Amino acid sequence: MSETQSPTGPFSALRLEERLRDTRLFFGQALRTFHATGSILPSSSALAHAMAEHVRERPDPDGSLRILEAGAGTGAISRGIAAAMRPGDTLDLVEANPEFAAYVEELLTSDPTMSRIADAASVHACLVNDMGTDRTYDVIVSGLPFANFTAEQVEEILDYYFTVLRPGGTLSFYGYLYTKEVKAVIARREDYLRQARSGWVVQDRIERYGIASEKVFANVPPAWVHHLRKPEGESSSDRPRTV
Repeated sequence: MSETQSPTGPFSALRLEERLRDTRLFFGQALRTFHATGSILPSSSALAHAMAEHVRERPDPDGSLRILEAGAGTGAISRGIAAAMRPGDTLDLVEANPEFAAYVEELLTSDPTMSRIADAASVHACLVNDMGTDRTYDVIVSGLPFANFTAEQVEEILDYYFTVLRPGGTLSFYGYLYTKEVKAVIARREDYLRQARSGWVVQDRIERYGIASEKVFANVPPAWVHHLRKPEGESSSDRPRTV
C-alpha cells in the first residue's frame, strides 16, 4: 500500500486555463447529474497518474496495450493514460454524458497531451455495458462512481469489465476516502444502505483480485485507487455472484 502525493510525467504541467475550462464544464454537469458524475470537481493529475499505473508499467516492455477508459468525464484521467501510452497502444474512451463525450472528442485535436494519441483513440458516447463483448482489453481504467450506484448496477459493470478483460489484464478504479463515514452521519438511511451494499460488491472483488491499493491525497476529495488483475485462465462463468 502506498500514498501518492504528487504526480510525475508530462501531464503534470497541464496549463491553468485548460484546467479551469475542464472544471467549469465538470462543475456545471455535476450540479445537473451528480448521480452519474460522483463529484463536483474533475480528478487531479495526481489521481490520473495513479490510475495510469498499468499503462506505464507493463509486463512486456515492447508489447502494445488495448486500453479501455470507462467514465472519461472531461478527460482528466484520459490525459494521464495518454501520457503513458506508447506507439501501438489503442484507447477506447467511453462516456455516457454526451456533453462530456463531445468535449473529450475535441481534446483529441486541441489538447497537446491528448492529440499525440488521437489516431489511436476512439470516443464512444454510451454506457460502458453497451460496448459489447467483441473486443478485449489489456488494461481497463474506470472512473465510474460506484458509490452512487446500486449493488446490482455495480455487479453488472464489474462483470462486464471481467468479461472483456483478457486473462492477466488489469482493472484500476477509485473511490473517495471517508464517504462511508460521512454518509453514515448525514445521509438518509436508504442512501447509506445502498452505498453499503455497493461497497460490499466492490470489496469482494478487491479481496479476490486486488494486487495493490494506494491513497491519493492530492485530489478533492482524497481517493483510494485499487488495482485488480484477472487471473490467467478464468472465464466470466467462473466468478460467483455477490448479489
